[in-house]
Amino acid sequence: MEPHSIVVISLHTPKERLWGELMDISSSGVTLRGIDLSSFDDFVSQVLHPEGDRMGLPTLFFPMLRIERIALDEPRGSIPSLAEMFAKKTGRSLEDYLAQFA
Repeated sequence: MEPHSIVVISLHTPKERLWGELMDISSSGVTLRGIDLSSFDDFVSQVLHPEGDRMGLPTLFFPMLRIERIALDEPRGSIPSLAEMFAKKTGRSLEDYLAQFA
């Protein structure tokens, strides 16, 4: 996996699933610009209906001890990826959206 790939990370202790842009991966851990997967719909709603400031994604670091799995955000058969769902709902790609916060 390369930096700037869109990924889903599964963590343990406590169990969490996060979605976003992989910023860095090393033996010490993973840096992600993303959100908890359960907040995806809320994030899309805020992008569609901003009330004031632009809504970016926080940059988070997780030590490798917490990483259970990292998966690319890819479509599976007829099921679109989360990035594709974001683009369909907002009318712009996730990469274009995140570029305004770089």
